[in-house]
Amino acid sequence: MSFEQARACVIEKVTSLRAMSSMVEATLDSAEGRVLAEAVVADRDYPAADRSVRDGFAVRAADTPGRLRVVGEARAGEPFRGQMTRGEAVEIMTGATMPAGADAVVMVEHARREGEFVVAPAAEAGKSVSPQGSEARGGEELIPCGRRLGFVDIAALASAGRASVRVFEKPRVAILATGDEIVDVAAIPEPHQVRNSNAYSLAAQVRRAGGAAEILPIARDEHAATQALIERGLAADLLLISGGVSAGKYDIVEDVLATLGAEFYFERVTIQPGQPLVFGRARGTFFFGLPGNPASTMVTFAVFARAALELLGGQTETSLPMPLARLTADFRHKPGLTRFLPARLSANGTEVTPVPWHGSSDLPALARANAFLVADATRESWRAGDLIQVLLR
Repeated sequence: MSFEQARACVIEKVTSLRAMSSMVEATLDSAEGRVLAEAVVADRDYPAADRSVRDGFAVRAADTPGRLRVVGEARAGEPFRGQMTRGEAVEIMTGATMPAGADAVVMVEHARREGEFVVAPAAEAGKSVSPQGSEARGGEELIPCGRRLGFVDIAALASAGRASVRVFEKPRVAILATGDEIVDVAAIPEPHQVRNSNAYSLAAQVRRAGGAAEILPIARDEHAATQALIERGLAADLLLISGGVSAGKYDIVEDVLATLGAEFYFERVTIQPGQPLVFGRARGTFFFGLPGNPASTMVTFAVFARAALELLGGQTETSLPMPLARLTADFRHKPGLTRFLPARLSANGTEVTPVPWHGSSDLPALARANAFLVADATRESWRAGDLIQVLLR
């Protein structure tokens, strides 16, 4: 499948076949990053009354222009309690409730104070006034079910008086690294061995996407041992398997999954790194067989598995922002594959520089990068200054 077809397949399959997580109550100070399991509505009109959006003088538009008597003051914490009548004005602060009888605000910069009077220019009714209910009406939906809560949503919840909300449980994600060459992070590896970096990078990506990660023991290249660990992983909401999905003699993951009755939706995607990528479902659990090289694992999670995880966590939609940035150097690649290559994005996000690397196992190069440059499969070359897509990390 192409990159776009494979991602669409993941979204379609998970959306149509997912089992929704159970719900729990989260307090406001622990809800950030969780997925809302209920729609939240406004508990009253916002604003609850007409209010001023400027410092100045509340007036009757019909009395302007004119010299008006200042009969009081209104501030955000203390409204004017009286009734304004013809020829009167009330000094008012930003956010304060409009006095009864007033229908406009003259900004302080446009008025001239003369003792107990103010000289006001012409004002239109409604000028510098935020009407009651203009932001939201009582009972109107503020935040939809399925939204991952950010800091703006937390502010909206607080303003609606919600000290706690129902959220979905975090999906449990089992992570299984495979291969005889893999050793524990604390081990001293032989020259033919590598430490288990993929499990820990995946766990970090899972947590960032809202999941709860469980790292399983390393699976050796032996059918019975690998099957036992995959069966254990299928008890989670999502299983991520790193390695063992290429065409080598000891790449046995697909055979083991087939033994367990897996349904495979695709087994190869026209991207690099990450071309041998397996996505399917077994015993009611979605799984990804991710390539074993670090860059392949990181990219395929970011582009495909993250979408599945977010949807399993209750989100109603998932996005993959790939903003444009200007290349600082000429760049070319062989068309046919969508390539995700290490790059440095400038601090202001406007320029991108390719980072030299030696292939998808080059972790030092990945550490020097802070993004992936996305080379379109249909284009061969770019010049310095051309716009190109970037996948943020």
